[in-house]
Amino acid sequence: MDPIAALLEIASLLERERASRYRAKAFRQAAATLQQLPDEVRSDPTRLRAAKGIGESTFAVIRQAQSGEVPEYLIELRGDVEPERVSELRAKLRGDLHAHTDWSDGTTPIAVMAQAARALGHEYQAITDHSPRLRVARGLSAERLREQMPLVRAESGDGFTLLAGIEVDILDDGSLDQEDALLGELDIVVASVHSKLRMDSRPMTARMLAAVSNPRVNVLGHCTGRLVQGDRGTRPESQFDAARVFAACAENGVAVEINSRPERQDPPDELIAIALEAGCLFSIDSDAHAPGQLSLLDHGAERAERAGVPAARIITTWGLERLRAWAS
Repeated sequence: MDPIAALLEIASLLERERASRYRAKAFRQAAATLQQLPDEVRSDPTRLRAAKGIGESTFAVIRQAQSGEVPEYLIELRGDVEPERVSELRAKLRGDLHAHTDWSDGTTPIAVMAQAARALGHEYQAITDHSPRLRVARGLSAERLREQMPLVRAESGDGFTLLAGIEVDILDDGSLDQEDALLGELDIVVASVHSKLRMDSRPMTARMLAAVSNPRVNVLGHCTGRLVQGDRGTRPESQFDAARVFAACAENGVAVEINSRPERQDPPDELIAIALEAGCLFSIDSDAHAPGQLSLLDHGAERAERAGVPAARIITTWGLERLRAWAS
């Protein structure tokens, strides 16, 4: 087995299971290091082990792959990691409108995320790093966002388009955490609440209504902010008048995100039903922070299918031309 392929597959499996980002990153770093090493170093165990970026675990994987074996750790992960569920709806998804890179709180560069999206067969992928207020996630200032946009779009080609976007914070008064004119230059704007999640229902409703009424917003991200499992612990859902918020989404052509991260399962099933009744569009997104997490779309597709969301109302089943026309 090719050792670089083994290292990258291990990294992707660790990312999909939301394992320690540092562990997954170590395997990606080892793959990058190995790719750059001359053949004489690759074939010399002593020099290979001494190379910066090759640790004990990654060295064992490389040596087993070089000897013609499937590395033991890869076999173990293949058995442990839940396989992707390729549902009928999942097969109809053309892209993903919510993903992060190492420009904010993702783990890898833009090009690596683009490569992973291509490998999944995406027609398009949006890069939506955080906005300035989310300092813990290294949110992008206006200057950094302007710098990023051409780098994102430069990864397009050969039937694949990388869209320049943002996950912009919905501030306490419902305004958006980025310059209005700059938001207008982006391909996709996902708006999410990340602060004061326990705000009383009435002001939270007003906050969200203001955001989804903003013509710059395309998608309402993980609308309740809840966490139901995982190493970050659990968090209750925000309280707001879902009927009013989703009616405003439908009126303004804002898609309700079905966030595919298993620790979120957001919106809850009962809110998906309210959004369906309101006539909303939906966007099934990975909210990936690492390449291996882009495949989490199968979780979102399974939830949407179970909830009876028609494929025609899911904007990520649309082709790029239709998506661009809707988002403009």
